[in-house]
Amino acid sequence: MKLSIDEKRFLSRLEEMSRFNRTPGEGVTRFSYSAEDRQAREYLFSLFEKAGMTATVDGVGNIRARLEGSNPSAPSVLSGSHIDTVLHGGRYDGTVGTLGALEAVTAIAESGLPHESPLEVVAFAEEEGSNFGSTLAGSKAMVGKYTLADMKHLSTAEGKSMETLVREAGYTPDSIGDCPFLPEKIKALVELHIEQSVVLESLSIPLGIVEAVSGIRVVEVRLKGTSNHAGATPMSLRQDPLAAAAQIIGQAEVFARGSGTGTTVATVGRISCSPNVSNIIPAEVRFTLETRDVLAAGMESVIQRLASFAPAVAAARGVEIEILPVSESDPVVLDEKIVGLIDRCAEKRAFSRHRMNSGAVHDACMFAPLLPTGMIFVPSRGGRSHVPEEHTDPADLVKGVTLLADVLYELAK
Repeated sequence: MKLSIDEKRFLSRLEEMSRFNRTPGEGVTRFSYSAEDRQAREYLFSLFEKAGMTATVDGVGNIRARLEGSNPSAPSVLSGSHIDTVLHGGRYDGTVGTLGALEAVTAIAESGLPHESPLEVVAFAEEEGSNFGSTLAGSKAMVGKYTLADMKHLSTAEGKSMETLVREAGYTPDSIGDCPFLPEKIKALVELHIEQSVVLESLSIPLGIVEAVSGIRVVEVRLKGTSNHAGATPMSLRQDPLAAAAQIIGQAEVFARGSGTGTTVATVGRISCSPNVSNIIPAEVRFTLETRDVLAAGMESVIQRLASFAPAVAAARGVEIEILPVSESDPVVLDEKIVGLIDRCAEKRAFSRHRMNSGAVHDACMFAPLLPTGMIFVPSRGGRSHVPEEHTDPADLVKGVTLLADVLYELAK
């Protein structure tokens, strides 16, 4: 007997979830701990109740809803994602994985097929980092990477700490350690997510099987020169930090292409210039360079080449330079057995699929070092994500949720 999901039910729930939104007509804005988030959670709890699942919430708002198996003491099979969004985001990022997991578990329950392991749907809090600038905050807290001390340090742009905001939303962040996450009680975790890129669409393939997730290295380059009159200062006598920055930034893609791995990317996404006036030579320029790769050697190559090239440019132009580390995370390799299981389940359905890497981080990354973890991607139209235009074809969504249901059942039976 093949599992069958209820397409109409899933798509209508996806539509309903998008209504919990601070910016109607301008994408979906639903920050964790907001009024919209509370409404979305109330809706989610009502769905869990309909599905016969028991839901619990931890000290930072992570939700786990459980459907018992024939052996309640067996390790659980987890699936889910998040329901928070960026400012003016889309209706699919995170929500597809959360509601998709619920639909997959519901399909298993409605099939009458026996399963030994309990099935759990998880909705992680504060994945996007929209409040505090730190992504995966909820899953980090769940696995113990974020403590109460960290929550006191993280703050919003207005200066409100994560601890305070979480308390105001009705949660108890100081209790996060009372019920520690125990990997031995989890058999596996599988996350369904939109791709957020163009690979699957470019291949006309509806499903991606993620093998690894890129690590990230971010540095800030600071260049200080001499501010002066733009018209009266000869070119040969300038100490222009923006000219130096432009020369360095122009090499970023050269650094990435020359890393030797074939999977390295580099991006300069933020630049500040002071005094930022059209007729004054800048005094100081700062910019970030972010590099990502599933191989640490690729990221290290970019950083080393930057460290060699940039100071030489600065010296030639008579400007000062600092290169400061901002953040880093290691590449994550997903479980080979889970990858193989997803592939086999897709093969049984005759679903076209593509093994691939993820350049974006996801909640699954927090669990991959602790327990068997896998990810399934569905395409993003035009590669668009985090924007109101974010869209995935319903047929591809249905295939993704169907494949997820098959995988969860195989893990739980």
